[in-house]
Amino acid sequence: MRWLRENSLSSAFMVMFVLALGGQAVAGMLEFNDQQRVDGGEPVSLFQYVATSTFAVDVAENWQSEYLQFFLFIVLTVWLIQKGSPESKEPGRAGAESDEQQQIGRHSDDHSPRWARVTGARLWLFSNSLGLVMGVVFVLSWLAQSVAGQAAYNSQRLGDLRDPVSWGSYVTSPEFWNRSLQNWQSELLAVLSMVVLSIFLRQRGSPESKPVGAAHVSTGVEG
Repeated sequence: MRWLRENSLSSAFMVMFVLALGGQAVAGMLEFNDQQRVDGGEPVSLFQYVATSTFAVDVAENWQSEYLQFFLFIVLTVWLIQKGSPESKEPGRAGAESDEQQQIGRHSDDHSPRWARVTGARLWLFSNSLGLVMGVVFVLSWLAQSVAGQAAYNSQRLGDLRDPVSWGSYVTSPEFWNRSLQNWQSELLAVLSMVVLSIFLRQRGSPESKPVGAAHVSTGVEG
């Protein structure tokens, strides 16, 4: 029970993620089978559907936009400031900050991660590991979307008696960029809304919000 309490946030999101992914798979299968009947094809089982390029491209398409959002937010908040937002550092603190502020090297303590106490490439890698992992997952999700999307797109083209296209042609096609940009713009709007609305609005008890009584101009202060 103690472990569950201490990890309740990640546990709750993991459960919701699994339920949402499962729900997407079921709903997608029902829609796919409905289209199959219209086209005179055979319906597929749930396990067959989740192995299709149709399901894969829908999942990867959303994942890459989410990780793009996190990657950009993590990296840009190192250098960019939004006065009044708890999502921003205070004005004047833009940049990578000093070793003392970051508690690395000789400024680390016994509880610091091992790689925070070293120098050179390992320290650089650990110092940028969060952004790097988010960026790598974005790139991999983008590649998965492009490959699965090409397969789904070509399946549709073959059904329309048209020639399939190469991967290069697909990733430069309007269909691919329409899929990508419609997700990117929604994620970027969500981040913009969070940054700006948190200047003036509050959620009592949330670390994503300033304390209820904090001034609107207070920056980098969390409740």
